[in-house]
Amino acid sequence: MKLGFSKNYLGDILIEAGDLTAEQLQAALQHQKEKAREGTRVLLGQTLIDLGFCSEEAISRALARKAGVPFLSLQQHPVDSAAANLVEPEVALRYNALPIGFEHGKLLVALKHPSDVIAIDDLRIITGHEIKPVIVPDSELAAAIEQFSRATTEVEQEEEVPDLLPGAEVSEERPAVQLANQILHQAVRAGASDVHIEPLEKNMRVRMRIDGVLHEVIQHPRRIHPPLVSRLKVMAGMDIAERRLPQDGRMTMKVDNRTIDVRVASLPSVYGEKLTLRILDRDARLITLEEMGFPRDQLEKYNRIMHLPYGFILVTGPTGSGKSTTLYATLAVLNSVDRHIITLEDPVERRLDGINQIQINLKAGLTFASGLRAIVRNDPDVVMVGEIRDQESARIAVESALTGHLVLATLHTNDAAGAITRLGDMGIEPYLTASSLAGVVAQRLVRVLCPHCREQYELSREELLASVPDFPLSEGESGLTVYKPRGCLRCSNTGYRGRTGVYELLVFSENIRRLTLERRTSHEIKDAAIAEGMITLRRDGLEKVKKGLTSLEEVMRVIV
Repeated sequence: MKLGFSKNYLGDILIEAGDLTAEQLQAALQHQKEKAREGTRVLLGQTLIDLGFCSEEAISRALARKAGVPFLSLQQHPVDSAAANLVEPEVALRYNALPIGFEHGKLLVALKHPSDVIAIDDLRIITGHEIKPVIVPDSELAAAIEQFSRATTEVEQEEEVPDLLPGAEVSEERPAVQLANQILHQAVRAGASDVHIEPLEKNMRVRMRIDGVLHEVIQHPRRIHPPLVSRLKVMAGMDIAERRLPQDGRMTMKVDNRTIDVRVASLPSVYGEKLTLRILDRDARLITLEEMGFPRDQLEKYNRIMHLPYGFILVTGPTGSGKSTTLYATLAVLNSVDRHIITLEDPVERRLDGINQIQINLKAGLTFASGLRAIVRNDPDVVMVGEIRDQESARIAVESALTGHLVLATLHTNDAAGAITRLGDMGIEPYLTASSLAGVVAQRLVRVLCPHCREQYELSREELLASVPDFPLSEGESGLTVYKPRGCLRCSNTGYRGRTGVYELLVFSENIRRLTLERRTSHEIKDAAIAEGMITLRRDGLEKVKKGLTSLEEVMRVIV
């Protein structure tokens, strides 16, 4: 089967199309040679993308012209499920190919390598159709194959879940086992942080929190809810006979060769037990403070206070705002042979080599307060407390900071200045707070716009200031280019992919200490910190809008 290949070189095609200059081509070829000398083989197209000379679409168009096959974008040409289902996921992955539709009796197949005659012949035999190869951008093809593979797996599992008979023995039923595995695997692969299994009046709903936002993924008849809950409670080591009281449990499982810890919490509701599953990927790479989105100037200040020999550092924010991640990233910086670091956590979300981590055990009497008392008798240099929950643990943490320890802890407050008054509300005297606190970090997480489909639009200075009066515009700026979500295959049509942190760092100065001793309000302390150069959560969020990382709507959703 002849595909009509052109003898033109890729570089010549890109120059002829106006997507590349001769100088850029020479620079890319030189870079490619240098990589080859280092033992790394990089294709010219990928080199041009990495150097920022060409877009992925321009490279794909040029490759299509070189191969003599059509170019398509899956944004404008959605995948036809009838075509895609002609091959198994394993075949699509093996050949880096996916049928995407039909044209004049032929099967359109998106191929990463359209010159692979063996793959084309195999696909013709497997599908029973004549093949018409097309080229799509590599990232679109990879996202489509992954989405197709996941959807196929879920459909197969769904088909294996027949209706349950009323009164069936719930803990041993195959459908409940399969559905529980399906939910857990889907949650891990989708990058969900939490799963909510909720009984409603007529059905059961499963929602997953992905990038901080809940998405409904499954609905089933309500009769499958009791066996599913029982199955998950058995897996988590909970009492399946107790349905009237809240319970907590945990399990460890393997998904795609990754070790996953799952915390399970049950809650009695009107229509049955609601389960919340917290997904913790033990094998996930530890994120650094730089990768979390800490602004450079704030990070320099935070680095100074975290390297103090003693003091109290608080990280504040609501549940799910990334406080634990910030503390783990801080401990990774501080972790060295000459420092004795002990943590007290509930639960231990990530194992860190070289650090002594203690799991809270309420049944055995190991609370944050009793654990802290024991820790300070073990000669630590750095102590990390998962959460300050009561007056006793707060007092021990403060006193530990005053006696030569660096103490890191989390607290639930809306902003950095609020942590000072919160400690006062917990019974900590102002002179202890003023003497021990080195700094307070407040944080939130905002979704990052998908770089492949974000849409830009212009806002004039008047329009911007009318909707956001405190937007950080400089004197000469008459307007701003901002971005909004659109949605594509690579972000599951949400318009967002991943999250980044928004931070507020209050460093304790002599003036802040004086205001603390005078029992001033959090608003007065915040105003004084801003006068000294503190960047607020809102300001940092708006700066990230300005850089095109997130949308104005997302920042307004997360930060008041």
